[in-house]
Amino acid sequence: MLLTPAARSPHRRVHLFLSKTLNETAEETTTIRRPFKAAAPTKDGPRSNRDIRVPRVQLIDADGQNRGEVSINEALLLAEEAGLDLVEISPNAQPPVVKILDLGKLKYANQKKAAEARKNQKVIEIKEIKMRPNIDSHDYETKMKAVRRFFEEGDKVKLTLRFRGREMAHMELGMQLLNKVREEVSTIAKVEAEPKLEGRQMMMVLAPR
Repeated sequence: MLLTPAARSPHRRVHLFLSKTLNETAEETTTIRRPFKAAAPTKDGPRSNRDIRVPRVQLIDADGQNRGEVSINEALLLAEEAGLDLVEISPNAQPPVVKILDLGKLKYANQKKAAEARKNQKVIEIKEIKMRPNIDSHDYETKMKAVRRFFEEGDKVKLTLRFRGREMAHMELGMQLLNKVREEVSTIAKVEAEPKLEGRQMMMVLAPR
């Protein structure tokens, strides 16, 4: 049996074996190191407590004092000792700025602010409610439920009374009815336009407080 020169040399065989082993090991252990990137904030608010995944932070304590740069573990410990939460308030800073505070109160304040903003953005409408001067009690209660609902939605209400035939001789009935409505909703609405007569109609406009 003929042997090749490489096979005949024991030193050559050892060198080839070691080279192959080192190459395979290098391929198996090679890893790609990526720069640290913090998780994105959740939809319902800023990151807080254990969701803040950065090694170091700029800390503002519960009294508003700047504690400087500290480790995330130290910041979490201080928040826990204060019985509060650690909340990320400036995620794009280097390092991110966090503050020790009550997360529940923060969420409530943000929700209240958002509701106020939606209220200010709402287009106020004038809803018309028509009544007769001699409206019966059942119809009156039904109409008043609608009036209160409109006020809750932030809309104004225009009350219109229609007089027919001989009812024009009893205008005081219309005034009594409008005054009754005004008194019933006085805690949630105010008069924007006082009662006035136009033809056979008496009108009054109320606005939510």
